Amino acid sequence: MSSKAKTIKASSPQSKAPEDTKIQPIYGAEVVQFHTRLLRVSLALDESRAYWEQQAADLSLQDKQGKRAERAFESRWFGSKSLERVRQLLADFSHRYDAYPASLKVLTGWQPSDPTTRQNICHWHLQLADPMYRAFSGDFLEQRRSRSMPGESQLGAIAVSIDRDIAARWVRQNLQTEWATATILRMATALITCATAAGLCKTTAGTRVLTYPKVTDAALTYWLYFLKDLRFEGTLLSNPYFASVGLGEGFLEPRLRQLSALKFSRMGDLSEFNWQYADIERWAESELGIPVPEIPTKIQPAIQPETKV
Repeated sequence: MSSKAKTIKASSPQSKAPEDTKIQPIYGAEVVQFHTRLLRVSLALDESRAYWEQQAADLSLQDKQGKRAERAFESRWFGSKSLERVRQLLADFSHRYDAYPASLKVLTGWQPSDPTTRQNICHWHLQLADPMYRAFSGDFLEQRRSRSMPGESQLGAIAVSIDRDIAARWVRQNLQTEWATATILRMATALITCATAAGLCKTTAGTRVLTYPKVTDAALTYWLYFLKDLRFEGTLLSNPYFASVGLGEGFLEPRLRQLSALKFSRMGDLSEFNWQYADIERWAESELGIPVPEIPTKIQPAIQPETKV
């Protein structure tokens, strides 16, 4: 389903579109094809920041894409990581970031210094590029929260836990092919590791307890401007991205009304977004005060075949 659901009507500074007008997404679509890249590259918060920084310095060399891994290794983009690890990071980031040139331009110029903003953005981009992580963090963890038992409460706060065995059962139930038990456990561990790094759970007394991360206004505005021109499952008000960080029904709308780069209103079942800027690049230039660099569009992401497990 497109983000332009019938309950949402969006307007740009130039015009106001009827709610049933079908607008072709200009930023592409979320990934729906299952893959196993999460077994090799996790949330990669520090590596993502380094990638955005190096991307800005690397623009003049984009025509030498074939030698990029060697150049990144020799220039120590990712510190002391091996050449093979650098290749894995670049291959994965080609899906998370390079496949969406408009957002990559913004991140390259912005390079957000706030750690919470970076955490939010990296989490959402991983969800965007990995359907299993999107389903795990945006659907399954929410289901566990909603099914919490009264006996799990401590000092009035409901504590819902997650562990590798629980995650492994979910992985097994959602596989379309048979995996070895060891591989299932690896994937379960990778999912929990990413969720922890994203702030969706924390370790308390040896137990992984589900929680929600803080979400900054800058990160929320960035993702709204990205989603409005992206093809994805759900609507701007109801989707796995916002649900995973606690911005579900009843929590997202108050935040929307606090944002300066858009106006949100609701009348009964009809919701309306009025966008102050035409797209994510214009938002970044005006609100963040950053020049958005031109990244050559002729360079396509280095898509590599998946390794079967």
